Amino acid sequence: MSDIALTARPKNRGVTARIVAGAWSSTEMKIAVCIFLALALMTLLAPLVIDASATKITVADRFLPPVFMEGGRFPYLLGTDQLGRDLLLRSLIGLRNALAIGVVSVLLIFVIGCAIGIYSGYRGGWVDVVLMRITDVQMSIPVIILAITILGMSRPTAVTVILVLVLAGWPTYARVARSVTLAERQKEYVRAAKILGASDLRIMALHIAPSILPSIAFVAVLDIARMMIFEAIFGFIGIGIQPPTPTFGTIISAGTQYLLNAWWITIVPGCLLALALTSLNLMGGVLERSRNLVLQGKL
Repeated sequence: MSDIALTARPKNRGVTARIVAGAWSSTEMKIAVCIFLALALMTLLAPLVIDASATKITVADRFLPPVFMEGGRFPYLLGTDQLGRDLLLRSLIGLRNALAIGVVSVLLIFVIGCAIGIYSGYRGGWVDVVLMRITDVQMSIPVIILAITILGMSRPTAVTVILVLVLAGWPTYARVARSVTLAERQKEYVRAAKILGASDLRIMALHIAPSILPSIAFVAVLDIARMMIFEAIFGFIGIGIQPPTPTFGTIISAGTQYLLNAWWITIVPGCLLALALTSLNLMGGVLERSRNLVLQGKL
């Protein structure tokens, strides 16, 4: 593209890089990233390091407490559940499943939602009206109702859980992408690209789409945490991934029956989930503050 189009591009093309750099300079962000990476690494290495099976039933070892309590023993560092299965390993595998579902769901939501929002805002007219009415209808359906409808009609799997989360989440991204597109399509760099013969697809993909990232990046990080919560809720009420695959929801749900004499069955996965969600919320909050500072010209 000629120098005219390059000159016409907005000066905030480097906004995303400045936001990330500003966020990384925060101690909170470094701590949150370290916690998140440590948890992710544990979920990958735990099955290789811990000499136990997440699904093997050992009745003789049922209800063993963590090793720091009387009656606890190795290799069950954080105790066993009602069927004698290693609770730490099951919780880490549950965390791995929750993280995988959360990340994949948000990536698909981001791509689908932004694509619909950009196309709707750029084309305008009846296309915009139809797509936004569909978005409104989808946003009016509660996530739990959608989950019960879809997951209750078939055997829930990771794929169907992701499908439910994507259907529930894309309208928010579409709304944000559309609002940014409506503002960006009137700017000089878009007009210059049109004059130079750039196709609509090229303009939407290479010029408008990058402008959306600063407005939605921190929302995506927070949404990973939100999707992990929904995955746990689905498992807790029995419409998530089914046993014997360990998930936070199924582990915590089973543990509620033994809170008085085996509280660790519920507390261990609950603490791991809370730690992962806290790190993600910290990252999202720091990114949001950094974005605001960059847009105000203070970074």
